Amino acid sequence: MACFFRRRIAAKLGRTLQQPEEVLIPALSAVPVFKKQQNPDFKLSVGLLRMNGILPSSGDIQQQTEKLATQLKQDSVVENISAGSGVVNFRINRKLLIQKLLEPFGKEGNDKFGLNSELFNSLKRGTTLVEYSSPNIAKKFHAGHLRSTIIGNFIANLKQALGYDVIRMNYLGDWGMQFGLLGAGFSQFGSQEKLKQNPLQHLFEVYVQVNKEAEQNENMRLAARDFFRQLERRESEAVSLWQQFREITVEEYQHVYKRLGVHFDIYSGESFHQDRAQEVLQQLQTGGLLKTTEKGTGVVDVSPAGDMSNVCTVLRSDGTTLYITRDIAAAIDRKEKYYFDEMIYVTDKSQANHFQQLFQILLKMGHPWADRCLHVPFGLVQGMKTRTGDVVFLEDVLDEARARMLHNMSQSKTTKEMDNPEDTAEKVGISALIVQDFKGPLFSDYKFDWDRILQAQGDTGVFLQYSHARLCSLIRRNEELKGATFDPSLLLEQSSITIVQHLLRYDEVLYQSAQDLQPKHLVNFLLKLCHLIASAHRELPVKGSPEEVAQARIRLFAGACSVLAGGMRILGIIPVEKM
Repeated sequence: MACFFRRRIAAKLGRTLQQPEEVLIPALSAVPVFKKQQNPDFKLSVGLLRMNGILPSSGDIQQQTEKLATQLKQDSVVENISAGSGVVNFRINRKLLIQKLLEPFGKEGNDKFGLNSELFNSLKRGTTLVEYSSPNIAKKFHAGHLRSTIIGNFIANLKQALGYDVIRMNYLGDWGMQFGLLGAGFSQFGSQEKLKQNPLQHLFEVYVQVNKEAEQNENMRLAARDFFRQLERRESEAVSLWQQFREITVEEYQHVYKRLGVHFDIYSGESFHQDRAQEVLQQLQTGGLLKTTEKGTGVVDVSPAGDMSNVCTVLRSDGTTLYITRDIAAAIDRKEKYYFDEMIYVTDKSQANHFQQLFQILLKMGHPWADRCLHVPFGLVQGMKTRTGDVVFLEDVLDEARARMLHNMSQSKTTKEMDNPEDTAEKVGISALIVQDFKGPLFSDYKFDWDRILQAQGDTGVFLQYSHARLCSLIRRNEELKGATFDPSLLLEQSSITIVQHLLRYDEVLYQSAQDLQPKHLVNFLLKLCHLIASAHRELPVKGSPEEVAQARIRLFAGACSVLAGGMRILGIIPVEKM
């Protein structure tokens, strides 16, 4: 395991520098591998040692590096120590490296590889509430919600894998003026019969129709305001219709979530916080934070200088609350109910200002935990269209991914016989969507391209799944070799060493992902692992090799397969075993 070697090197450094090893571990990192090249396994950043006051911060950094490298002695674990540019390099005894790293994969329950690292000791584990997906009730699940859903799922999976208690929350847009429009529109354009047949499609059509009508017709706008006021007053007829819309929508959404392999612990919504929103307004009033403008709206001053140059509206002139008012109420309610240590909101970057204001208002109200609330923003997907039209619903995108993948699989000569090709095509198609989305920084917009994302070669989700399925097939065909004695001295070829060196970085990649909540580190690590596996397949044949050599190679491939599957699950991808 990487942590065994990191501790050994840190202990060696600790004796030389007279420092506890925990202080030295963060300055040590596994060296990224380059194909066909012999690399050291770990490097120590002398710059970090200087920054942390372990080495003098003045003087020539290279001289300090070379001096430290000569002070450290080799032993049975570390067989070579050399000075690089501002780093000290360590090369581990090859046989020991392979033995220790591949040891866990000889026994069952090896899915904790990389997750017990001392790198995670500095994480402040506790309860994390992640709010993600959060579509609007009475609207079909738009492809725009795909990003929030899969990013939030990744963050929840990662936190859970690292030992946090995670609460997964779907905060539905189930209140607000759009329900005034929909309620008023349904009485005019709606049909209970059509609602039964195709609920969300019908509500979507009503919503489009009533919006058009409201643009030209003042009476329709007034009827919408009136319906929303009835809702806020909890009048039974309005509430009953709203409830019907909500139940229908949640049921429909759950089909989509099931297909994505996503689940929630709690379905909440703006409607839950309507009464609490009134309390919030009362508290803002009492605390002298609520100001009334000339137009009669209620605002909170969030300008740094307190000069009203930047205000946040929390109350309409007609006395109804806004999205932000309900968000303040929701945050306070969640803190009281779930005692979270941190709360993460996953929405697109256009809402960055909203969350900045939300956190500022919570702090002004005397809630210091608002500092532990975080917004993870993401960019837009451009050009995500199906063959049929412009309005892109997520189910249509998933259907299209499955259909295209099924077609590609039927054309491929390597496709295996399988019990349920549609299910495999669905999982692989969804992997393709996720990897395409996660390869770059989340904040960036990206252009969607069906042909590129479904390629079997190159850095795609299809390649990831293909690499995993190929390893599973190899392991299945050599089942009898799994229990034999493992001899690490039979894996000293460069392609074996390279895979093992790459696996050394797994805990660091997870740590980096936990720091900035970006999935790209893990995606790129797994894709690189797939390329290294592809080379090893060619260079380290199992079939036709002597039994003990074949057994050692199967252990290497089983280790790579296990890490690949574990990493994919954290990303929210269900690994397939045949394709």
